Amino acid sequence: MDRKEVMELFNKRPRIGTLSTANRKGDVNVAAFGSPQMVDAETVVMGIGNNRSLSYLKENPKAVFMVMEPGKTAADWKGFRVYLDAQSIEIEGDFLEQVKRKIAETVGEAAAGRIRAAIRFKVVDVRGIMAPA
Repeated sequence: MDRKEVMELFNKRPRIGTLSTANRKGDVNVAAFGSPQMVDAETVVMGIGNNRSLSYLKENPKAVFMVMEPGKTAADWKGFRVYLDAQSIEIEGDFLEQVKRKIAETVGEAAAGRIRAAIRFKVVDVRGIMAPA
């Protein structure tokens, strides 16, 4: 899969995608997020509040971010499932402050004020939204 095309859609603004996570017991969660950025072909970063997604990622670093762009018909939709592995979850320090500044620039101070952690993910795999399981 062409990672340049994935990055273009992943980083397009405005857009919302969903982050799917599971805790160590297998309880699942899916939530909408606008902040994740694919900074290179192998790395996604995001700011996150103190929520279920963060709690689950602390227990199980595996996640999937799905981003879609509508088309005229379902067959025309574009999108990707980006399989992730959390490499670091930082609750203080330069990386967190950098992520908060970027969020403040793009969606405002109020949104940045809700951020409690900055996460670096390794991109493990990328699949289209219509690809077979």
